[in-house]
Amino acid sequence: MGLFPEEAKSLPPPGIVNRNSVWLSVVGWSTALLHNAMARRPPLKSGVHRQVLLATIGWVIGYPLTKLEIYKYAKRDRDMNEYMKLHPELFPVKEKKTFAEIVEPFYPVR
Repeated sequence: MGLFPEEAKSLPPPGIVNRNSVWLSVVGWSTALLHNAMARRPPLKSGVHRQVLLATIGWVIGYPLTKLEIYKYAKRDRDMNEYMKLHPELFPVKEKKTFAEIVEPFYPVR
């Protein structure tokens, strides 16, 4: 089974640039900068390989987290829609109003 169930494989994959990957990449990069600053080394210029490594690790961890997030939201939406189909009396269909019925009449003041 692994991290994702079989039904999660039918969902479309997230984009390679997503919120979680970018966020964790920035966290990894800033961790390397903070480590350099605490060791009294120039933060941006020393340990560039470590900065790239930690940013890449953050990016790689963020991608499956996004897939898991998409699966959880899709599962929640499926369950909510199924509940709404099973209990239509709890969710009555509202009558549709036109925009003119919603907006109050406009009287210009001069």
